[in-house]
Amino acid sequence: MPRVVRCGLIQARNVLGPDHSLPEIKKAMIEKHLGFIEQAARQQVQILCLQELFYGPYFCAEQDLRWYELAEQVPNGPTTKQMQELAAKHHMAMIISLYEQELPGLYFNTAAVIDADGRYLGKYRKHHIPHCHPGFWEKFYFTPGDLGYPVFDTQYAKVGVYICYDRHFPEGARALGLNGAEIVFNPSATVAGLSEYLWELEQPAHAVANGYFVGAINRVGEEKPWSIGEFYGKSYFCDPRGKIVAQAARDKDEVLVADLDLDMILEVRKVWQFFRDRRPETYGILTAQSGKSAAAD
Repeated sequence: MPRVVRCGLIQARNVLGPDHSLPEIKKAMIEKHLGFIEQAARQQVQILCLQELFYGPYFCAEQDLRWYELAEQVPNGPTTKQMQELAAKHHMAMIISLYEQELPGLYFNTAAVIDADGRYLGKYRKHHIPHCHPGFWEKFYFTPGDLGYPVFDTQYAKVGVYICYDRHFPEGARALGLNGAEIVFNPSATVAGLSEYLWELEQPAHAVANGYFVGAINRVGEEKPWSIGEFYGKSYFCDPRGKIVAQAARDKDEVLVADLDLDMILEVRKVWQFFRDRRPETYGILTAQSGKSAAAD
């Protein structure tokens, strides 16, 4: 019997700008997502992923200490607890992108993974932290992830998470495949311009190289008063052959739903034996900071 899993992605425009209080901003965005989560439940979504830092604007567009106050503990913070209740109510596994406070002054860009019975399965912390383009000042807010590349065994599928800028690095995408991921979700906040053409290139390439499905999420719209560009949506699912099988619009809020046949993973891997034909003993250069191989020394 085919293993078909119905998955969903939520892309959404931010509600309130930075001129409002942080509790107002957070409440408005959570309330907006509650409607989308209900919509996904009506469509019988089994695994749902929200966009990066879903309960506010992409505040990394500026460097301001006030945004530290948006951070919560994971899993003991209020948002994770609320989403656990919703996951259990709808029998829906969920990937929730949060601003995490581990300790006072120690913050991570984190995704909590919740199973369909409401159990907290664990978290992924974003590894690759950009600080290179005007308006993407993430090193001001986030410590690089320290939990590796875990895969979470939900009731419906084995799920891995990569977050936004991570997608430019194939090493972690490979690690997720080797750890058994069947679907990798990438909650993102990315704007039109420099990297837009890569949006539909890199992640299908990860899907092909590793023989798994990818769900890529991007938020929507411009967030004033910042002028870092337009978040262009275009969230999508792609299959292990690299084909985009469902895609959201560029300029509107949307719950994107797709049925993913996990049996395709084995079908593809029987043809493309990338895991069999790997040569890890030759890849030492990948862990050298300077890029120089051991042989060159």
